[in-house]
Amino acid sequence: MADGDGLGEAAAAAASPLAPAPGLIPPPGWRERLRAGLAGTGASLWFVAGLGLLYALRVPLRLCENLAAVTVFLNSLTPKFYVALTGTSSLISGLIFIFEWWYFHKHGTSFIEQVSISHLRPLMGGTETSISEPGSPSSNRESETSRHNLSECKVWRNPLNLFRGAEYRRYTWVTGKEPLTYYDMNLSAQDHQTFFTCDTDFLRPSDTGRDTNVLVYIKRRLAMCARKLGRIREAVKIMRDLMKEFPPLTMLNIHENLLESLLELQAYADVQAVLAKYDDISLPKSAAICYTAALLKTRTVSDKFSPETASRRGLSTAEINAVEAIHRAVEFNPHVPKYLLEMKSLILPPEHILKRGDSEAIAYAFFHLQHWKRIEGALNLLQCTWEGTFRMIPYPLEKGHLFYPYPSCTETADRELLPTFHHVSVYPKKELPFFIHFTAGLCSSTAMIALLTHQFPEIMGVFAKAVSMISRTCVEYL
Repeated sequence: MADGDGLGEAAAAAASPLAPAPGLIPPPGWRERLRAGLAGTGASLWFVAGLGLLYALRVPLRLCENLAAVTVFLNSLTPKFYVALTGTSSLISGLIFIFEWWYFHKHGTSFIEQVSISHLRPLMGGTETSISEPGSPSSNRESETSRHNLSECKVWRNPLNLFRGAEYRRYTWVTGKEPLTYYDMNLSAQDHQTFFTCDTDFLRPSDTGRDTNVLVYIKRRLAMCARKLGRIREAVKIMRDLMKEFPPLTMLNIHENLLESLLELQAYADVQAVLAKYDDISLPKSAAICYTAALLKTRTVSDKFSPETASRRGLSTAEINAVEAIHRAVEFNPHVPKYLLEMKSLILPPEHILKRGDSEAIAYAFFHLQHWKRIEGALNLLQCTWEGTFRMIPYPLEKGHLFYPYPSCTETADRELLPTFHHVSVYPKKELPFFIHFTAGLCSSTAMIALLTHQFPEIMGVFAKAVSMISRTCVEYL
């Protein structure tokens, strides 16, 4: 039976119109790619078939007589009609353009394009994204990329956050704006439920592992309170003790609190020692680590750096190291420089951040801007060199230079974490959709035609008659 089944499958494959020639080994997934190619050419085939049908039916449909009747009707219309027609068209297209612009800036996509893809494409015979065969190289690459993007777009607790309800209410009272989003506050509520338990938890032995987390949470908050009150050395001692007593808890990012406190003490040798331990290829990076490393290398050359001098004699070895460190930091999070250079206004940082996103850039710059200002020439060197990073990153962003490709999900997550009044920084900068250009051109052209028809009715009438005559001649020629 097994041999008979095999012969039956071979005969069916040979009889299939999509089967490869005998003796050839087809590549994996050839059927799906062939069907996708045929579906992709479907629109062109329909267009050619439509033109052929129109040519075949030109006599039964009496196109020439109907076009002549339309021409007579259009010639009998007054210029006022054309002014009203083009003016109404300009108004409608202008309203569509404004809506498209607003929708793009709010959601990052075109409304017309989104509706076309989700509703019209299935009706026109479009196919969904083809599914790769299990075990194929493309399937493995896609799964690896999706896993990486999932880890890149994970939301983390802001390690430097220590604001309280009273401070948030004061901000709302002064500005009339809510500093936190519902999504951010909901994540904070979940954190508190995870850390703190009720009085009956001792009856459940599985929950007694939370005591360590609560202890670390409380000690860390005490250290942050000491830092905020100016007792920085006390804060540094508590943080060092925590890191020594609980080394596995690196996910809490206590070292980022320690870096900021040591920078406030201007203990740059101690900062370098912390970076040597945590700026490792096997550990997750952050804006605090990358930009602090860039700050330390910038500190050695920034006071004597001059763009004019550097352009004449070239960069020294120390300056090259500083520029490379800045490029590395900018590639990790390209949103930070505009806040450090005060090209964008800062807001209160959220309680949760997205690494490599705008939320992390705000949190870093809010607490570290003072350390960059303290070092003479550091911001000047940053301003002169940070944009050179984008010439080193491949475009489009299929791969990164020193890090993984910049994830595409940061904009959506940052819009959930940051308040609505803040203009979210987006990287890479999105190009305007086709329909925004189209509606803008349509609105401008119809408005111009309406204005010319109103000012020069005779000339525009002659022009309209010429266009109709040309159209009629073309149809008669067909």
